[in-house]
Amino acid sequence: MYPQRFTDRVSLVTGAASGIGRATALRLAAEGATVFASDVATEGLLETASLAADSPGTITTTRSDVADEASVQALVTEVVERYGRIDVVVNVAGVLAFSHSHEFALSEWNRLLTINLTGTFLVCREALPHLVESKGVIVNLASTSAHRGQPWSAAYSASKGGVLALTRTLAVEYAGQGVRVNSVSPGAIETPIMDAFQLPEGADFKLLRRVMPIGPNGKPEGIAAAIAFIASDEASHMNGADLLVDGATVA
Repeated sequence: MYPQRFTDRVSLVTGAASGIGRATALRLAAEGATVFASDVATEGLLETASLAADSPGTITTTRSDVADEASVQALVTEVVERYGRIDVVVNVAGVLAFSHSHEFALSEWNRLLTINLTGTFLVCREALPHLVESKGVIVNLASTSAHRGQPWSAAYSASKGGVLALTRTLAVEYAGQGVRVNSVSPGAIETPIMDAFQLPEGADFKLLRRVMPIGPNGKPEGIAAAIAFIASDEASHMNGADLLVDGATVA
């Protein structure tokens, strides 16, 4: 059903236990990739791997916490020791929390920035020397919240704005060494994170329209398809770009 654009390529996908991360790992495996999938949720990872049983590619899983520097270092080392290379890195691991900004605890602010932004940086930092060797690709997960004001999500929006800036910076810095770095900004996608969404008490429901697409919410598979395109040779001239997949939310 899918083109085999990733045959003989090694892909590292974080946040692969569910949602967009799982869909991405499955899509890359369906296109022939050797996928190394990581997450903190081991049961979800095992389910992800089982869903790829009939794929042309393979999925190997390991528990890793992107918020922990030593864990990220061990993750990248394990991939390289097992497969000898890394060709594609997809940073999906992330968390979301909604609250009135004046009530947002510093500990929660730090948690979101550490996982969403610092975690993305750590994976990129550790993988980049190997991607320089393979002339590889990074795809980071940003968000529509990086493009417009999104109420009740100051920490999440700040973290994803940082991911967007990090993506552009790395693209410029490493373009001369043959590495491409791009991002995808999803809108409202039907994932476990969205299932847990709750308006904070007293929130103005009219503001919710700012985060809603025109039409139904998107599916993780649609984001995975966009990621696969960006990571493929078909997008060889795409670097430092961000692709909005949001049902016209920002438009």
